[in-house]
Amino acid sequence: MATNGYECELKMIEELTTNAEQIQDEVLGEILSRNAGTEYLRGFLHGQTEKQLFKKNVPIVTYEDLKPYIDRIANGETSDILLAEPITGFFLSSGTSGGQPKLMPVTAEVGNKWDLFRRLYESPVIKHFDDINQAGKRLELMFARPEIETPSGLKAASVSTSIYSGSNFRTSLPKLYTSPVETIFCPDPNQGLYCQLLFGLIQRDEVVKVGSVFASTVLRGIKFLENHWQELCYDIKTGRLSDWITDSGCRNAASLVMKPNPEQADLIENICNCKSWEGIIRKLWPKARYICCICTGIMRQYTIELEFYCRGLPLVSDLYACSEAICGINLEPLRKPCDVSYTFLPNMAYFEFLPVKNERDGSIEMKSNNEDTELVDLVNVKAGQCYELIVTTCAGLYRYKVGDVLMVSGFYNNAPQFQFVERKNVILSVDQEKTSETDLFKAVTEAKALLDPLRLILTEYTSYVDTSSAPGHYVLFWEIKGKEGKHCKELDPKIMVECCSRMEESLHYTYKIYRKRNIIAALEIRVVKQGSFEALMDYYVSKGTSLSQYKKPSCIKSEEALKILDSRVIGKYFSPKSPL
Repeated sequence: MATNGYECELKMIEELTTNAEQIQDEVLGEILSRNAGTEYLRGFLHGQTEKQLFKKNVPIVTYEDLKPYIDRIANGETSDILLAEPITGFFLSSGTSGGQPKLMPVTAEVGNKWDLFRRLYESPVIKHFDDINQAGKRLELMFARPEIETPSGLKAASVSTSIYSGSNFRTSLPKLYTSPVETIFCPDPNQGLYCQLLFGLIQRDEVVKVGSVFASTVLRGIKFLENHWQELCYDIKTGRLSDWITDSGCRNAASLVMKPNPEQADLIENICNCKSWEGIIRKLWPKARYICCICTGIMRQYTIELEFYCRGLPLVSDLYACSEAICGINLEPLRKPCDVSYTFLPNMAYFEFLPVKNERDGSIEMKSNNEDTELVDLVNVKAGQCYELIVTTCAGLYRYKVGDVLMVSGFYNNAPQFQFVERKNVILSVDQEKTSETDLFKAVTEAKALLDPLRLILTEYTSYVDTSSAPGHYVLFWEIKGKEGKHCKELDPKIMVECCSRMEESLHYTYKIYRKRNIIAALEIRVVKQGSFEALMDYYVSKGTSLSQYKKPSCIKSEEALKILDSRVIGKYFSPKSPL
């Protein structure tokens, strides 16, 4: 049955999307009236608050442009150099998709917007699946990282850690989630993951939803379970936690609920001890109604493997947001991940869009900052057109380039709906050619189809440009497994060479021209052993990234990360000829 709250939120969505243009103007007006006197905006607006003056005078910026102001605040200067409202802390971006972590100012209003956003993005899910809060518990893999204290005394934490630290979340945790708070804040992600899976298995008959923030984290949990299910069953059977779990918080939480349950352990053991793990999530948690995690953008590469494990359960990508801004919600949660669109909420920020040119071959050309291209308002975007997202927020970001490229898929009332296309700054380039994240995804998708007849799955991939010799060439790291078991058969070199050729044939026209002219050398696939991408994730987590927030880079920039993968290579294959 629908609750009054759920109906209220859906009604609010209708009002917001119907009055999108008016609300956008009100949001910008409020931001400018409050902040026009700050040091940053005063230099462009001279105390004025008119929309047209804002569009004419305030420049489009990146993080590097605002970083000096943010650093000054983090080092102790008052926040009114950038925004009038006091800063309560900072969101810390993951840093895995584009380089170093960024500090994003947080205010009380930002916190209120996130609280409202959660109610709004959950309401379409409740409409389709009923209120799971009343039906059972959520097995969500959640990982907090320690806060960082800046010289000013203000704390910096990931968005997810900030949410987990909130009193509302902690109050609701025992009733709604299988994981005790101690497992979420465990400083060792592997101990925390083990215990969260343990508690999820103990309460398997109550679980109605399985998920995490990102699809990659859900898969990390399943792969971890593949390696530890016997140990988990032993703990459930004996009622004692494994000795290697040394975290006192986890051990205390376990002592409150664990008791010997041989019958439950035998049942789980019979499920896990099978030839194929196809549909394992449904088997282990039979009352689960859906899997909730972001499966769009960079996460779309995980959908095939995730569908294998959850066979038949819907994959729900319910929101689109980032450390910089809250953006949109998925009004149709039953859509397949490849078809998901996010409806933008006009009350969350002021949105503008920089048109992006689509080339005939499907690649995308970015317009430079110097081009005299007028930004398009939220309600004036065109269906089928691609844009780079620009946000102005209540927290001191003014005409800020988020770095995401989106395509307008339609409108809901007067608010546009967008599909995520790619991160703008993730590209491969040996010479003058530019290969985007989307180009790479399409080429990998074409090539990995050659593995299907062999019952093999490409579970992970990433890339980099090797310029250690001339000419340089593209390198793809692939991790492959068999559908029926954990380890793949011995790879057929002919098939892998054909995968290289298929990738090159699928890349854009410019790449193929440069390849024929020997400006770019043969594309290379390096197959890495099982667990290599888990080791890569562990590396980024050790550097401060939350496991909940981790997004595997499509293109490796870090020398250390590159060494991790290179040290695990078990086969190298090259394209034998230039693409036609």
